[in-house]
Formats: sequence, C-alpha cells, structure tokens
Amino acid sequence: MFNSKAYAAASATSPLADTTIARRDPTEHDVQIEILFCGICHSDLHSVRNEWSEFMPTVYPIVPGHEIVGRVTITGSAVTKYKTGDLVAVGCLVDSDRTCPQCKAGLENFCPELRFTFNSPDKYLGGMTYGGYSDSIVVDEHFVLRVPSNLDLAGAAPLLCAGITTYSPMRHWGVKKGKKVGVVGLGGLGHMAVKIAHALGAYVVVFTTSPNKKEDALRLGADEVVVSRNADEMKKHAGSFEFILDTVSAAHDINAYINLLGVDGNLTIVGVLPKPLEVAAFGLISGRRTLSGSFIGGLRETQEMLDFCGTHNITADVEVIPIQKVNEAYERLLKSDVKYRFAIDMASLRTE
Repeated sequence: MFNSKAYAAASATSPLADTTIARRDPTEHDVQIEILFCGICHSDLHSVRNEWSEFMPTVYPIVPGHEIVGRVTITGSAVTKYKTGDLVAVGCLVDSDRTCPQCKAGLENFCPELRFTFNSPDKYLGGMTYGGYSDSIVVDEHFVLRVPSNLDLAGAAPLLCAGITTYSPMRHWGVKKGKKVGVVGLGGLGHMAVKIAHALGAYVVVFTTSPNKKEDALRLGADEVVVSRNADEMKKHAGSFEFILDTVSAAHDINAYINLLGVDGNLTIVGVLPKPLEVAAFGLISGRRTLSGSFIGGLRETQEMLDFCGTHNITADVEVIPIQKVNEAYERLLKSDVKYRFAIDMASLRTE
C-alpha cells in the first residue's frame, strides 16, 4: 500500500480539497499509472453532491474522476499487454466478475458485479474505490486501455466517458455513410456525438435551443442545425431520421424527436433525466419506431472507439485547468460555461 495525492469531497456540501489516499501495491495482474490528465464529467458533480442518492448513493470521502489518461510506471509480473512508459487510459470501470454472459460478450458495462472507478466497493483495500482526481491509480490490466500516440492527451481524456457514451449506441444502431443522424443538444456529450457521427460518414443534424450554437455545430461537423423551438424547422424533418441520439439531461419533450424518426427509426437516450419521461404510444406505433437507452460501453468497444478516434484524429474540445480550480469548474459546469469539457492537468497536483 502507498499514498497518493488527491482531491476529495468530505460531504455533499463540501468543496473538493487536497488530501492523501491509499492505493494498493500492484498485484501480478495490475498496472500502476501516473495520471497525466483527468476529464471532468457531469456525473462527477452529481456524485460529489449525492444527487443520484436513489440508485447510487455517495459514500464519503469521494475522489471522483473516470476519464483518465496517464503513463504506466509499474507493471505486475503477469502483465502482458503493457510496459513501463506506455500511454494508457482508464474509463468508468475497474472491475467486473468476468464470468457472466455480459462479460463474456465484451459487455462488462452491464455486468451485475461491475465496479466503477470511484464510489464502488474496493475489494482490495476495503472502503470505496477512488477515481482520477489523483496523481496515480492502480488497475487490473484488463480494464486498462491503450491511447493512440497521435492524440492530444488532454483532449483524449473525455473520450473515456463522453466518447464511448456516444460511440457505442451509434455502432449498435448501425450509423454509417448514407444514414441521417440527429444529435439533440450540443454540450459535452453532444459535441462528441457530432464529431463521431461525421467521421462515420452520416448526414448529421444538430438540434439545439440556442441559435448562437449554429456556427460551432457546423465547425464540429454538423451538416445542418435546427433550432428546436422553431416548429417549422422541426416539421421539415418529420419522419426522416434513421437514428437520433438524445444527449440532453434537462427535462424536454421527447415526443417531438420521436416524430422525426422514419419507419424503424431509433432514438437513444444517453442523458440522465431528472424525472420520468411521458411518451406518447402513437408516436412509436405509427412508424414501428423504438426508444432506447445506452450506457457507456465494454472494454473491447471502448478500445475500438479510441482506435477510431486515433484514425480520425478526434478528441474532445477541452479547457485545461489546474486541479486547484476544480470547484470553480463545477460551478461553471452547472451554467454550461465550458466548450465543451474540462480536463484537469494533474501536473498541478504534483506541485502542491
């Protein structure tokens, strides 16, 4: 066991503050990683403030962070995939049972015994797992991913959540050249969805409530931008989409987008909404349409996503901050005052 510098919250109302946490010594299958960058995800904020207490209560102290990019510093004796000095990444998952049907199918994200990078029971040290707002982490090599060498590391960090969260449903529902794809919302998830759908060759339409986001959406790869409050603009696209990805986490009318789907079209939700949706059955029935959800991705698919992003030179648009500004970043995140993700430079933690 060794000590690692970190930032943690002591309660739902406490700011994140510097602390020291325990990390396990690497076992034979483990990789120890010096964390270089960690993205800030909205779920970090929800967890720190215990806003998901109904289904994922927070145990304090909490060290958030599951968009981790770093460099291997130590490998266990049985590690075969990585060596010291390799650029690697860790996403939302650090353990699963590896024996259930989901794990055998490469869908560790749906394993009933999955363990998240933070705020999950730690079978090695007891207590809870601690995330990437720290200077190092130790992870079983099965849950470590390789980062393409051409990618900007700060921009690559959010790929471990925002990237796979948008890539996975697009792959599942067959987004490719010739498909018409809608992206609802242009935030941390939405801007990644636009980049990925564009790289897959789709015709991409962004739906936003903010007319001033049009120029940015086109820059990111959208072919068209629709202001969703404009009924005429919405009506023009009725019944024409094969796939729509809804990234919005605020309350909104889902039926308006269901009606834009063509026959056998699908709308997938990836935003965590505060209240249950009201869905009109007729909108689904009238076109044999489907409404579904998606949750990150398995390890195999996440590596596929990273390799795809490496091939197409895709990273998140990030604002890099020192760890000392993380509480300020949380407040700005609540105001959507970032284009489009924060990435923490962990060199700032090592200088404290």
